[in-house]
Amino acid sequence: MKSIKVGLLGLGTVGTGVVRIVENHQEDLFGQVGSPIVIEKIVVQDRSKARNIAVDGDRMTEDVWEVINHPDIDVIVEVMGGVETTKTYILAALEQGKHIVTANKDLMALHGTEILEKAKEKGCDVLYEASVAGGIPIIRTLSEGFSSDRITKIMGIVNGTTNYILTKMSQEGAAYEDVLKEAQALGYAEADPTSDVEGLDAARKMTILATLGFHANVSLDDLAVKGISQVTKEEILYGKRLGYEVKLLGIAERQDDLISVSVQPTMVKKSHPLASVNGVFNAVYVYGEAVGETMFYGPGAGELPTATSVVADLVAVVKNMKLGVNGQRAQAPYKEKKLKTDEQIASKYFVLLHVADKAGVLAQITQVFAEYEVSLESVLQQPNPSNPSAEIIIVTHDASKANMNNVLKHFEGLEVIHQIKSVYRVEG
Repeated sequence: MKSIKVGLLGLGTVGTGVVRIVENHQEDLFGQVGSPIVIEKIVVQDRSKARNIAVDGDRMTEDVWEVINHPDIDVIVEVMGGVETTKTYILAALEQGKHIVTANKDLMALHGTEILEKAKEKGCDVLYEASVAGGIPIIRTLSEGFSSDRITKIMGIVNGTTNYILTKMSQEGAAYEDVLKEAQALGYAEADPTSDVEGLDAARKMTILATLGFHANVSLDDLAVKGISQVTKEEILYGKRLGYEVKLLGIAERQDDLISVSVQPTMVKKSHPLASVNGVFNAVYVYGEAVGETMFYGPGAGELPTATSVVADLVAVVKNMKLGVNGQRAQAPYKEKKLKTDEQIASKYFVLLHVADKAGVLAQITQVFAEYEVSLESVLQQPNPSNPSAEIIIVTHDASKANMNNVLKHFEGLEVIHQIKSVYRVEG
């Protein structure tokens, strides 16, 4: 019986997991696809490097083109990372009629539309489940499970590093800098954590989810992005007192075909399921017009969780090969992208102000909100012996981003306001 031969680009953490699953689950894989799946060649940077998995040296190569041009390889599994050079390899493989499975969020966020169009042209599959939220099957869920519904909102915790940091800050009252060092020591955060803590990693994932969920070509430039590096333990404590947890959320919304996508630290009501997602776990909340509210929860990274998603895509490709329907799922965005303006983006806001501690200040502040048509849900003056200023916490009702920006700009010119300490979107 003819085996399905696979070329694996990369033997790092995820690549190692792919080899383990394919080789240890042969009976189950054969039962699902009716053919043996064989990893024929593996591209590595250094064949002499010591590894924590035994791989026959003859199967390893340092030449990517040896795999791409291999006449017997049917599927390329890309888990080596990189963007522009990797894009060249993927497009070249598609030109030769090879199917692609990738875990590369950067590649799909930046060039996904071009790659999918090439795949459709060549009748090839390009599957990328592992590019978002590791072991959670959110890509397949959006593309297939919700194919009969109209998605109106996707909201998620899609970066485990930042969720770990915010969880530790909330549960232990630790400072951001201390938890970041701990996360780096545990391997949850890179030596240069910028991509994670400044929201860039989450932004790439939300680009993929928004493009898939709304069928429009959303790009990174369309996102408003803010990370967690300025979040303080005091702000988290204030939020907890009012019944909120701070989470770095990716939020994609659609209303009457108008789209907005952002990544930002958000005050999430404790009653909302996302508020209880802790540590390095991910969760994605999806709103559909027909189904209502659903949530998908699980590990967002790691060798075997991510590799599980990769191998699941590999199985889907092989099944399509057996049915002769490859390339049918390579659907590029087909709707015109229409972005919301700041006047059309609405949400609740949490505002922490340091103000002069004297009579009449609160009246001035509420007058500014009224002037820009922002109504208030709650106002709390918080005593703080270490701060000579009075601290006022305000939670608004839904307000447009434009009106809220006007309020904050007006506050900057008020002498009684010493500092706009923090502003957070509120969800739940």
